[in-house]
Amino acid sequence: MDNEMSGFSRRGNLTEADYYLSPEGHIVFTETYHLKRGYCCKSGCKHCPYGYDKKTDTFSKD
Repeated sequence: MDNEMSGFSRRGNLTEADYYLSPEGHIVFTETYHLKRGYCCKSGCKHCPYGYDKKTDTFSKD
């Protein structure tokens, strides 16, 4: 990881499977990362494996 992500480089054992950079340069966490973390943060993450919908503040039953 480069210096632009220095705050994330100190967060433990992040691997290439845990995130990617969007074309705009944003860090996007993957489903793998969220499952490793073990809980939903209710931020409406793009790859949320818990089925959280920020608009309705509910979890879908998959």
